[in-house]
Amino acid sequence: MDFTETYTDTVSKVSAAARAGCTTKLKKLILRGFRVDTSRDNRGWSALHEAAAAGSEGCVREILAAGSSRSFVNSLTHEGESACYLAARRGHLAVVRLLLSAHADINQLTNDLSCPLYTAVDGGHTEVVALLLSKGSKVNGTHTASCWTCLHQAVYKGHSDIVRLLVTVSDLEAPDDHDITPLFVAAQYGQRESLEILVNAGANVSAQAADLATPLMIASQEGHVACVDFLLDHGADPNTACSLDWPQLPLHAAAEFGHIRVLKRLIAVTDRVCDHGEGAVSPLYVAVYRDQSRSVEVLLEGGYSPDAQDCTHILGVQSPLSLALSRSSGRLLIAAGAHLSQEDWTHAMATDKPDLPDLDHQGKTVHFAACWLPLLLKAGLDPSLLLQPPMLEQANSEVLNHLLDFVDWSLLSPPLKQILDHRLAEKTWDPSPHLDSLPPLSHLCRLKVRSVLGPDVLMTTDVVQQLPVPTSLHGFLQGLLTIAYTFIYLFIYLLFTDRFGNTGEKTKKQTVNIRSPTTIIY
Repeated sequence: MDFTETYTDTVSKVSAAARAGCTTKLKKLILRGFRVDTSRDNRGWSALHEAAAAGSEGCVREILAAGSSRSFVNSLTHEGESACYLAARRGHLAVVRLLLSAHADINQLTNDLSCPLYTAVDGGHTEVVALLLSKGSKVNGTHTASCWTCLHQAVYKGHSDIVRLLVTVSDLEAPDDHDITPLFVAAQYGQRESLEILVNAGANVSAQAADLATPLMIASQEGHVACVDFLLDHGADPNTACSLDWPQLPLHAAAEFGHIRVLKRLIAVTDRVCDHGEGAVSPLYVAVYRDQSRSVEVLLEGGYSPDAQDCTHILGVQSPLSLALSRSSGRLLIAAGAHLSQEDWTHAMATDKPDLPDLDHQGKTVHFAACWLPLLLKAGLDPSLLLQPPMLEQANSEVLNHLLDFVDWSLLSPPLKQILDHRLAEKTWDPSPHLDSLPPLSHLCRLKVRSVLGPDVLMTTDVVQQLPVPTSLHGFLQGLLTIAYTFIYLFIYLLFTDRFGNTGEKTKKQTVNIRSPTTIIY
């Protein structure tokens, strides 16, 4: 239901004439004895409200002269609106002046806590605002549920001429219900001209809201480059913490929302303690969390470390890479040299994304093989990719023998064979007996089937039936593959939960997720 709708059957002839601005007809009705102060429509509007809203100075004058009492000028609609309020809202300067001369209450509040000055400010009616100020209207009263002052509203609407009028008589640091000042509003909504007026009038560029947010932080969050530049040029501190929950800086806000121009400006002026400092948070965390790949690139180009600090106690994550592995930023961090922890490897190997990191990562991954090797093999990774010097040099005997069982060991390159011979001579590797012989035909056949079909299709039971071999061999191959997968899976499980360790000694059990053995690809 529209409570502002006018029902025609409730409007008196006097009110209808006043709404139309027909002064002559209104005079005739008054002379015939029609009352101007008793009849109201469904909204509670009288003839005076209609004339004021219509901006009819002549009708207002006639109605005021015919009114039965002086208080009639301050009569209110059902919404608590006076004639002065309605005239101010629509910018009718002459009518407002006339009503004030008739002793209208200049500060009368409506039901929603507005007043003539506030509504004139909202509408951008500069001349009406100037008149109301000259007549003593209160400028620092709070209006609406957010407790905004007229200055807040003028800044929000971008009425710079009105802001110039108000800064000379208003409290520049007046807070709303969240301790937000008019200058903060200017920064938040990108009102560069109003921001300059406020600063030049003496407003505090570093005033913090209840949650510690600063004007610089909110301008950075919203991407208002001109406001950010102006605030920095006038003393705003980019290193002021802007959150009650964690040490957030304007730099974090720019990185989180991908405002690159702002981000580049802030990188140049922000203290690098947030990069590695204890208790601080690298902006890479928020950039990665929001999938802002461009922000990640700019931060890395600006010298921020891809590893950053451990933020487990603050954000619940160990590194930016812990967040990034399931996002596009992961590749950028890895390319920049980020270290993959055990947690990172476990997460990376569990994902279904194909862009997995290079396994030969500074030789460090061998130490966490119990976490990633079963997952890699289950995902169908070509085991020959693991035949790298760091793996052959550092893996213990059980792991190394198991890995060689997944490849054609007779085709190892001379450098890799030299590593194995060296370990054999130093007795750091105890090879399985069958590795001294050429791989059997059954082994080579299984490798060939896998290379032809690929790992994913081998997980389905009907693909074997499509192989170009005699029908009598389909069941044999399916059973052979299933038995092989089951054996391999059990071997991995027992090996990596009970026996893995670089020294050959038992170590703490590693967690391995148990799934159907038929999903293991040999």
